Amino acid sequence: MSNSAYNKIWVDAQEALDHLLKQEITTKPPRPEKDHFVAFQTLGTFYVKYVQIFRNLESAYDQIVHPQKRQVIRQVLDGVMGRILELKHEMVELEFSEFHYLDDILQDFKLSPEDLEIPIPKYFLKEKIKVLKEREKILAEILSDGEFQKPELKEVLKPVSIDEATRIIQIAERARQGRLRASFMREIYLEELRLKRARHLGEVAIDPDVAAICIQKHWRGYIQRKKTKREREDELIFLGMVPPPHFQKVSAAKQQVQIIDALRCKIQEDHEIEYQQALVQIKDTLKEIEGPDIKGSLQDVIRQWFIECRHATGTFPDFPTNKAGGSTSLFAQKTPEQVVAEIAAKEEERARKNRGKKKGKKLKVKKKDKTKGKGKRKGKDEEEEHGWKMAPSHFLPDIAGGHQTFKDIWQYRDESWNFPQRHDPELVKEEKRKEVEEEIRVQVDELMRQELKNLKLAVDRQKGRKQKKSKKGGKKKKKKNKKKFRRKKKKDLTDGRTIDSLYKELVEEGLLIRPKKVYLSDYIGEYNYLGATLRQMDIEPMPSLSDVQQLIVLYGVLPLGSQTVHEKAPAVKSLLLAGPAGVGKKMLVHALCTETGANLFNLSAANIAEKYPGKKGLRRMLHIVFKVARNLQPSVVWIGDTEKTFYKKVPKTDKQIKPLRLKKRLPSLLKSLKPAERILIIGTSRCPFNAELKPLCRVYKKIILIPKPDYASRLVLWRHIILQNGGSITSSLNLSCLAKVTDGFTQGHIVYAVQTVLNERRIQQLYRKPLTAIEFMGPLATQVPVYREEEEAFKAWYAKTPLGKKRDHVLKGEEQDNQKGKGKGKEKDKGKVKAKRKEKGKRGKKKKT
Repeated sequence: MSNSAYNKIWVDAQEALDHLLKQEITTKPPRPEKDHFVAFQTLGTFYVKYVQIFRNLESAYDQIVHPQKRQVIRQVLDGVMGRILELKHEMVELEFSEFHYLDDILQDFKLSPEDLEIPIPKYFLKEKIKVLKEREKILAEILSDGEFQKPELKEVLKPVSIDEATRIIQIAERARQGRLRASFMREIYLEELRLKRARHLGEVAIDPDVAAICIQKHWRGYIQRKKTKREREDELIFLGMVPPPHFQKVSAAKQQVQIIDALRCKIQEDHEIEYQQALVQIKDTLKEIEGPDIKGSLQDVIRQWFIECRHATGTFPDFPTNKAGGSTSLFAQKTPEQVVAEIAAKEEERARKNRGKKKGKKLKVKKKDKTKGKGKRKGKDEEEEHGWKMAPSHFLPDIAGGHQTFKDIWQYRDESWNFPQRHDPELVKEEKRKEVEEEIRVQVDELMRQELKNLKLAVDRQKGRKQKKSKKGGKKKKKKNKKKFRRKKKKDLTDGRTIDSLYKELVEEGLLIRPKKVYLSDYIGEYNYLGATLRQMDIEPMPSLSDVQQLIVLYGVLPLGSQTVHEKAPAVKSLLLAGPAGVGKKMLVHALCTETGANLFNLSAANIAEKYPGKKGLRRMLHIVFKVARNLQPSVVWIGDTEKTFYKKVPKTDKQIKPLRLKKRLPSLLKSLKPAERILIIGTSRCPFNAELKPLCRVYKKIILIPKPDYASRLVLWRHIILQNGGSITSSLNLSCLAKVTDGFTQGHIVYAVQTVLNERRIQQLYRKPLTAIEFMGPLATQVPVYREEEEAFKAWYAKTPLGKKRDHVLKGEEQDNQKGKGKGKEKDKGKVKAKRKEKGKRGKKKKT
């Protein structure tokens, strides 16, 4: 695609964003929405629209070459990312569920479920690829040392004597000769059997014409069957029910697109380097050429203001401080009289505050008395305004600012002269001219303050003495305030040590591990097409694997990848992945680190056993881990089998590893994490019901229940894993049958079955012996599936979590409303009639009086 194509994608995204901003940023505050369904529909529509804008902006930012355009797109892109997270947070609080189904909204917009997938921005890894390569080198060097390498198990070859070797060769040769003799004797036996039958039945001479007709029948039947089979395959390919034969091979067009994308990324880097150099050069030239003129004009304007204030008020004014903006407040198109009036008003406010300190207690009492009578009215207003309201957004100002710059600069800008899409020097001049003016203004302010002091000393000596006295009094107050705000600094347990040495220590101890190169796109799953209909029938559906994947993107990848999003978005400091064995919990943790380039710290109970013993050792270990995690952000702290850390009762087999070491320390560690620190604590658990629920939920605010794959996901999984392991899918392999039979089996079971069947020898035989479904039954029979009792146990456990309880209450409340809806309606009508009668009676009494 060309530059104009990506520019058009950007313009379309900005137009769609303009419509959304008009709906969100309104002058009048919206009324609270009492209908739960309408509230969720509004949130869902906003969410879907923002996801579409996000997809377009991400592709535009990834491929647009112009460096100044990319700055504007980046601002809007980060804002849209954060807005999506805010809307997701609102939807969770409204529905009390982590999973949402927007089938009806997708139908209204004529979109497919694929359009709802949130892409992972590529700049997460592109911008820090050099840092990641250096870190990978350091990690490889530490692990390559012989002391820290795991010993490989090698087969010990025993020496064999000559007699034993000859005996083995003789056995093998005799077995080969025996097989050949057996096949030869079988051929002789079959030939004798054929002759006996011919003698018994009698030899019949066959007519050559009849023989030819017989051969023709068989040949025409074979050709027709082959032709019919080929036509049937072509029809299925045309209908889209079967992929074409070379579907898995990368086409030449795709290869060309990949090459062009790589070239565009190289051009992006070159243009960015040119732009950064131009920023420095243009700023220096502006300082040399326009700097003296700017300095002289500023001094003339400030001196003129001195003279005008002197003529208007009879005294020289006070020069504004740096906090007040310095001389910028003088250039706001105000007369000297207005500036003097503002300064006088500020002095009067200070005097009032000083007087009000003495009478502070009396005023507080009066305020409390005034508010007593208004309590009842406020209560009524709150009841009237009861309902759902959209929470204020932290990202809308950033989105609106980026959109406004697009409108002001880029919407109607002529770029016919800039075919290679390099930086625009005129825009750089406008930007740097402001910086130069600001720098010069600060210098001029210092000079003019000194000049004003000299003028005041020459004309108003008495005022100068008073100002000196007031300054002395202010200094004493500052000294007193300094004593109050002194705080004790925490001791650094590793003071004097570098981050590299701490990093090496963690790698040697096995606490910092190398994440596997797995991507979230490898976590295969299908969209749940019946989610919305099941919820309409008051049935809570089990989430699909694609929903789980999108939650990992929302709660993990986007906040860890972008600093601006992490600081302002709703905080997710900890995440728990719970589900049966083999559903891909560890894979998701490694994929999260791969997509964001995060460090992976392993604080599982089995991994930290017998490391840093004692309370002091534990404190030191956690200090080192989080110090390195803070310095090398983003970071992921993984606690595998986290139920062991929160055991109800420690079993005898786990008493040696002391699994409860982190139980009391984790809540305080979570509190110490600041919004600017991109650190995520992830726990994985296959038996969460063995842990104490309250302390577990205190640590993990977000809990994601990962289910076993459903039929659609299993169908996609079988196809993907077979092709990934070198297999081929033909008509003899019934994937639908495999997906139906493997109900209850997880992704791990399917991967095990495919890898055991598709060994090297079997892959070589595929061209003459295609795969069949029966071959996978043997390995699957050795695996233990997820039974219904275990699935119900996970559902029951999740219903006891805080969010599960809220969701359960909502579902029970809806059922009760449906059952008692008719009776309640009659009671409400009766209540309204009685209330109206009472009001009429009161009005009649008032009229009589």
